[in-house]
Amino acid sequence: MSSGAPRGQGQEIRLSRGASLSDFADKINANPGSLVQEMFNLGEMVTATQSVSDETLKLLGVHLGFEVVIVSPEDEDRELLAQFNIDLDADVAEDRLVTRPPVVTVMGHVDHGKTKLLDAIRKTNVVAGEAGGITQHIGAYQVAVEHNGEQRAITFLDTPGHEAFTAMRARGAKATDIVILVVAADDGVMPQTVEALNHAKAAEVPIVVAVNKVDKPDANPDKVRQQLTDYGLLAEEYGGETMFVNVAAKPGIGIDELLEAVLLTADAALELTAPIDGPAQGVVVESHLDKGRGAVATVLVHKGTLRAGDSIVAGGAHGRVRAMLDENGNNVAEAEPARPVLVLGLTSVPGAGDTFLAAEDDRTVRQIAEQRQARRRAATFANSRRGRTLEDLVNELKEGEKTSLTLVIKGDSSGSVEALEDALFKLDIPDEVQLKVIHRGVGAITESDVNLASATSDATATIIGFNVRASNKVKELADRAAVEIRYYSVIYQAIEEIEAALKGMLKPEFEEVEQGTAEIREVFRSSKIGLIAGCVVRTGILKRNAKARILRDGVVVSEGTVTVSSLKRFKDDASEVREGFECGLTLTGFGQPQVGDVIETFEMQEKPRA
Repeated sequence: MSSGAPRGQGQEIRLSRGASLSDFADKINANPGSLVQEMFNLGEMVTATQSVSDETLKLLGVHLGFEVVIVSPEDEDRELLAQFNIDLDADVAEDRLVTRPPVVTVMGHVDHGKTKLLDAIRKTNVVAGEAGGITQHIGAYQVAVEHNGEQRAITFLDTPGHEAFTAMRARGAKATDIVILVVAADDGVMPQTVEALNHAKAAEVPIVVAVNKVDKPDANPDKVRQQLTDYGLLAEEYGGETMFVNVAAKPGIGIDELLEAVLLTADAALELTAPIDGPAQGVVVESHLDKGRGAVATVLVHKGTLRAGDSIVAGGAHGRVRAMLDENGNNVAEAEPARPVLVLGLTSVPGAGDTFLAAEDDRTVRQIAEQRQARRRAATFANSRRGRTLEDLVNELKEGEKTSLTLVIKGDSSGSVEALEDALFKLDIPDEVQLKVIHRGVGAITESDVNLASATSDATATIIGFNVRASNKVKELADRAAVEIRYYSVIYQAIEEIEAALKGMLKPEFEEVEQGTAEIREVFRSSKIGLIAGCVVRTGILKRNAKARILRDGVVVSEGTVTVSSLKRFKDDASEVREGFECGLTLTGFGQPQVGDVIETFEMQEKPRA
């Protein structure tokens, strides 16, 4: 082989997503230049240090006789942590395990009273501060409940109710032990009720049904129980295993019974234990950039104990826990399993859903975070900058009719940004319009965002600000660069406007609207004008310059575009002739009119998009 790259005999090569040819060469003890030559022979120009796609790595592997295995992000993370002697899956001795509180997620259809139910449980008012009355962020709260003479704790994940937050709701279910499914007694099972139920079933967690608003005159709790039997939830009173509790959030009816049902379900169906000692591990529930406090993350501890002063890494963010706060803003010295706390001290904003862990020192967490960031950058670069082939170019030329809306999304929290992006990509938009999100981030709109939006190759991007603003300096830069910035505080308003913008970018659809018909009674020949048809208007109105088709014995005989070029009543020119009147006309685009032919005129009107 001219390039000198070694040939494998089916050996397995493990590579991370976004690896370069140099990484491949290290695995097989080859010169990176030889792999560059091999890629050139395969028809792709790739440099030795450039991140390449999974498909390219596998293609090269097959060509050289190696079996390339792309390591999943989870496995890659385990291998990375193993370098620092951290084992997330280490077995824990029985005597180290303690009982932990259940983690509960409240789900259900929009406006069925999920947030008011949590208000009643927490004795606080979240709804009053929410734009549009919808919970915009995932929060986490712990409440104390007296059960069988002892104080028990329950942790609640507050998931938003609008359908746009499907992704956040699904993530909430994965981090939870029990789901409370809220169904309004006066409204019954709705589409989002079923959607939330499916998320809970997919997470394989027990469900407690809270039949809310039972104090309303038209409430019918039995109907809700009957409806949910169709979805596999049979109430205990009907011989099933699911606990149904009638509640009314506003007056506070049935709240104690609901909390008791949660604890009974936890004791009966789950073994909730976790090690209390050792380095803390858990998940980031929500994160955002606070103007006064910097990067702030709500974390839920799964194992171990998190203490103030610990060095932690969460996704690609790291730092030292400067302070921990509970849901009421009080300082917390340590957080045990199932305890949600607000953590201050991270150097950047982690992603909602990222795992976090405490390590021995700042140097370790910094190295883990830097390697994670480098890995993510490489994977993103590989997926977005795949080498272009001639076939790709031909396909792009074929798609020249397509138009695209390019967005930069900035929000006040990673959960909101993720949910908005997820909802936008689920919009039902025709194929001829493409939606691209070239950047998403947390925090105020910056000059960097504007520069990125104006520098996109296909079209200037629009910046979406969700609960964040741009400074005057940034606004001036956006005006100079002709970059549009749109602000939103309610997520479904953003979705509706962007959907309307996408549909507005579509080429207009036209439909044919009939104007009138006329029957030819006589055909005259004029030396100046040519053939003149003497007609009587049978239906509608005949207009000059109208498009027409000619029917002969019910069959269309005209080809191409036919136009009524002139129209006369007796000797006078007319712009239109109404039903029942006679007229003379000439046709452009059709040279053989005959007596008995029917002229159908029509116009093309723009059809509104559905």
